[in-house]
Amino acid sequence: MAIQYQQPLDRTFHALGDGTRRRLLSMLAAHGALSASELHAPFDVAQPTVSKHLKVLEQAGLISRHVEGRTHRFRLEVAPMQEAEDWIDRHKTFWEGTLQRLEDFVQTLEPREGKK
Repeated sequence: MAIQYQQPLDRTFHALGDGTRRRLLSMLAAHGALSASELHAPFDVAQPTVSKHLKVLEQAGLISRHVEGRTHRFRLEVAPMQEAEDWIDRHKTFWEGTLQRLEDFVQTLEPREGKK
């Protein structure tokens, strides 16, 4: 059964959660637009497997497809990654502040423990 994600950010994180898909994105980032066969070449899997990964990336908006005759070329789309990075940055700031407050609180308790 396929997982159905409703929010764009959910689809982005799902797509980024697989190493093969991250490798495909890295290839596109390094080389620009590539054909499906160029993207399949480094992998020791069947072509339909790579096609399924490409479809997940495309549904997440992380790549776009341009068809030239029988050749499908894919290009990296950065907007969904920027949205994910922004979300991570907001939560990182929150957790760093929370952890700093916890550390400060723990340090106020340490002198009390020594008095016993």
